[in-house]
Amino acid sequence: MSFKNTKNETAETKNPPVDKVRVGLITGSIWENKTDKGNFYNVTFERRYKDGDQWKSSHSYNTGDLLELAKAADLAHTKILEATAKDE
Repeated sequence: MSFKNTKNETAETKNPPVDKVRVGLITGSIWENKTDKGNFYNVTFERRYKDGDQWKSSHSYNTGDLLELAKAADLAHTKILEATAKDE
């Protein structure tokens, strides 16, 4: 019996985001899901921060991040509307 590491296979075959938006340290990655009913889009957000000499990311936001998060969400929304218009 052979066991496959599905987590690594999934990571290797996963498609990259179709676009990204960045406001300050907040990045929004736009993902496209193609279905027989059309294309659908999702967005994930992350905040970059420096821990010593290393850059890391978090999915937790403090009060000071919220305006940048909102602006990144607005930019992502605009890009998705533009992509949806091209799909039609």
